[in-house]
Amino acid sequence: MYTADHLANPDHIHTVFAFPYHGLEIQITSTQHDGQTLYTAWVNYDTGSAVAVPKARSREEAIQRAKAWARQKFEWPT
Repeated sequence: MYTADHLANPDHIHTVFAFPYHGLEIQITSTQHDGQTLYTAWVNYDTGSAVAVPKARSREEAIQRAKAWARQKFEWPT
């Protein structure tokens, strides 16, 4: 349920880093929660996008896990 405070102060996505990866785009976003910075990794591709990493404690962790997610979900010629 949304409170008046939540509606007055929405959580906007803040992109901190984005880069191409095997024809995809990995986008790292950050947000503050209880005084802690949390990161999310999105993978954008031709037909849509997905949250590859819902929560990571560092940008580096989000990047590493997003690359692993992409390698698991997509096939590329070797």
